[in-house]
Amino acid sequence: MNIHTEINQQVNEVSDIQVIVLHGLYMSGFVMKPLCHRLAKSGVNILNLTYKSRDPDSKQIFNQLDDFIADKPTVLVCHSLGGLIARAYLENNSESSQFITKVITLGTPHKGSSIAKQMHEKGLDKLLKNSVEYLLSPNNDWPFKAKLYSIAGDLPLGLMPILERGSESDGTVLLDETKLMGMAEHKVFHLSHTSLIYSRQVVSYIQDILLSE
Repeated sequence: MNIHTEINQQVNEVSDIQVIVLHGLYMSGFVMKPLCHRLAKSGVNILNLTYKSRDPDSKQIFNQLDDFIADKPTVLVCHSLGGLIARAYLENNSESSQFITKVITLGTPHKGSSIAKQMHEKGLDKLLKNSVEYLLSPNNDWPFKAKLYSIAGDLPLGLMPILERGSESDGTVLLDETKLMGMAEHKVFHLSHTSLIYSRQVVSYIQDILLSE
């Protein structure tokens, strides 16, 4: 097999997969466009979903996911809060959710967000609104058929070093919050919470996951 045949086969394998991208808190699909553009070069069909991050309408989001997935193998690529939305979607257990093969999260506080908890305790729920329902969920494991690939950053640019001195974080999410029992892989990059979205290293890693079994 020559190198061109091998590359064409890899592109065909990836093009059989759909990808849904979910942004994080205080963001929209706009910030995820560079990541989507790079992933689209692999030939995947992408839905870059925008939702109200402080006031997520679960029913509307889940319906949009169902409509796009239908009955095709799909991977969820999620930043921060988006990973918790993805978990809620899998917990909802719709027929289409059974076609989610992998969930790739970037800086998602799977065990619950320490910053959100402190904001909640200080009575700052207005800044979080209904997102607090997701951000304070104390999850400990990953019980789903879909494989979880958790990507984390350890460049602490943000509030976390001030709030929790000596902690390991990406500046917003603690490193430990990104780890769950049952995840397929945990990968750490020397990046901050937001720069995880724009890193070519991270995109390359995601592309490798899309091609993996």
